[in-house]
Amino acid sequence: MSLNRRQFILRSTALMAATGLALNALPAWAQEVDVDKLMEPGLLPENSMGPEDAKLTIVEYASMTCGHCAHFHKTTYPHLKKDYIDTGKVRFVFREFPLDPVAAGAFMLARSVPRDKYFDVIDIMFEQQRTWAFTDDPYNAMLKLAQQIGFTKESFEKTLSDQKLLEGIEANRERASKEFGVNATPTFFFNGNKVSGALTVAQLDEEVAKYL
Repeated sequence: MSLNRRQFILRSTALMAATGLALNALPAWAQEVDVDKLMEPGLLPENSMGPEDAKLTIVEYASMTCGHCAHFHKTTYPHLKKDYIDTGKVRFVFREFPLDPVAAGAFMLARSVPRDKYFDVIDIMFEQQRTWAFTDDPYNAMLKLAQQIGFTKESFEKTLSDQKLLEGIEANRERASKEFGVNATPTFFFNGNKVSGALTVAQLDEEVAKYL
């Protein structure tokens, strides 16, 4: 996937509807992966919350244009953060798995804000997903969102022209697909055990209880 400024959005409108909403909503328990390999750093700094020595580490692979990812982050994630991450019981690692160029561009923007604001921007993007990800004019919709979080048009386009940043995000996706069998979003790993699909609060609690 290669992006250049506006093209990454303009050529992806049709793809978004197919990939962002056509994923399994119900979780499917699958396989275990090598935890050491899973936790090896990629080309870009890891975005995580919670203590590194937590008993349970949850890795999520998500796409910013995935409707089920947005649903999880608006309904179940607040419970995960309040009851498990903020209490030090869980380390949460969030990794990019863009399903289309728009999602890749959104991740590029989130990666370009100050590190301590990354998750705040992710929250805003998921909360407002319908306003920027599924429109007839995604370029201007995303520009409007970017301006809301502090970008100018110039810094917005400069960010989307950062090929090195894009390559790092794409490397995350390729590695997840080839090494860990990620093929849909959201996909979670609980201490290396793969759980695919959006989790309800009850399903999250049930899975967490296996490790805590």
